[in-house]
Amino acid sequence: MTDHLLDVQSLSVEFHTAGGTVKAVQDVSWYLDRGEVLAILGESGSGKSVSAAAVMDLIDMPPGRISSGRILFEGRDLLQLSQAGRRAVNGRKIAMIFQDPLSHLNPVYTAGWQIEETLVIHGTRRREARAQTLDLLQRVGIPDPAASAAKYPHQFSGGQRQRLMIAMALALRPDILIADEPTTALDVTVQAQILSLLQDLQRETGMGMLLITHDLGVVAEIAARVVVMNSGRIVEHGSALDIYRNPSHPYTRDLIAAAPGKGDLPSNTDRRADALLDVQGLSKSFGQFEAVRNVTFDVMAGECVAIVGESGSGKSTLAKAILRLDEPSAGKAFYKGRDLFSLSDKELFNIRRQIQMVFQDPTQSLNPRMSIYELISEAWVIHKEILPRAQWHERVQQLLEQVGLSADHAQRYPHQFSGGQRQRIAIARALALEPELIVCDEAVSALDVQVQAQVIALLSDLRKKLDLAYIFIAHDLPVVRDFADRVIVMQGGSIVEQGSVRDIFENPQQSYTQNLLAASLDPDPEIQAARRAARSL
Repeated sequence: MTDHLLDVQSLSVEFHTAGGTVKAVQDVSWYLDRGEVLAILGESGSGKSVSAAAVMDLIDMPPGRISSGRILFEGRDLLQLSQAGRRAVNGRKIAMIFQDPLSHLNPVYTAGWQIEETLVIHGTRRREARAQTLDLLQRVGIPDPAASAAKYPHQFSGGQRQRLMIAMALALRPDILIADEPTTALDVTVQAQILSLLQDLQRETGMGMLLITHDLGVVAEIAARVVVMNSGRIVEHGSALDIYRNPSHPYTRDLIAAAPGKGDLPSNTDRRADALLDVQGLSKSFGQFEAVRNVTFDVMAGECVAIVGESGSGKSTLAKAILRLDEPSAGKAFYKGRDLFSLSDKELFNIRRQIQMVFQDPTQSLNPRMSIYELISEAWVIHKEILPRAQWHERVQQLLEQVGLSADHAQRYPHQFSGGQRQRIAIARALALEPELIVCDEAVSALDVQVQAQVIALLSDLRKKLDLAYIFIAHDLPVVRDFADRVIVMQGGSIVEQGSVRDIFENPQQSYTQNLLAASLDPDPEIQAARRAARSL
């Protein structure tokens, strides 16, 4: 028996693969009490999500196997329950919000039906389930619940899809909510809204919350206790403040040291005379909706220009229009003096190797049927003049090691990697063509702080060596602060403010920019506590 709501004792999980046995979780113990928030912190591959998956019975067995341990919920060992017993617990007693809501919401059913089905499966009548669904949608901040219930997942923004997942998870008023990276890839204002929503719902219901994250700012904002995992083991645990102020393990110290946004702001410097990319009056409409309006900016060779703004502000649409992945409605974009929008297909093909893009979601941008070697070397299949075939294997290995992966990962497939690792593969793929301009669309949003710091350092190093330029679309303002030279702030498809990093972060002129900066999370729990107190006044 146990006094804790959830008590994980000496849990070990392993996976049998063609390359041998992988020990994903090794002798892990932690507990969660009613009404508290426990964060499991660690980088990709540390075992934090596998631990949560074991609680929910979501580990595929085989190839996975729980080799030891107990998971006690209200004194009962979940690992000893029958399938029927598990179904009675999952959803009703323990619910989970997943990292990527688009991958976990069924694209062929409406949002309302999917929430209703959660209730109906557990015994609620359809008419009552429908009424409760509308109430849930209202509680999680979805506008016009009746109309939204009839929409499909792709018709919602990323933040709204995460709210749908929260509504589904809370439908049965569980005792425990497991939130696996619930705000990854969300912009700062939506992240703040989601975290505030989770805190309000927790206070209302008294549930315990297990937060799986790599984001120190999220930990500082919402967690009381922290468990730090590395290579499948717990290396440190304690209060959020103690862990941040007095980390005892070298791995924890490295995590905290890697948190962005703490260095000195760069000085304003003179820009080069000639623009590598010169965008003039670019607009993009979808029917009657104008997603981008009359946007003008330029990028110099070797310069990093960051584009920030909330979801739906037009950042990604702007990037796709520049690359002609979506044809622009108006405007011009001169790359080395040539208007990209007037090039023929053949001319555009020849120039594509010089402008590459790293997309926001590597799950969607990496072909699941291709090995990592095939994904990276595909660039040289298309552009044969870049590299002789005899050098492909060596170059693939070099690129993987440059982005923090191992050379032997080349023969694996995308589904065998974590979300952060898949993003590193996408970056390696873009680098294979040795471009002059890389458009990074939330390229580091899914990475843990250490790998994020490594990738930013890599991009910075390549920028110096190769005189690379970047358009850096991001919601993580501390990363922008460390990496960019200039910042463009977008709202509703238009640029509302732009300037040097120092000007934007020290002296923002527009209230929208000021609100974005205020919503950014600090990894220091004391600073976040002071901000929460100020917000409540």
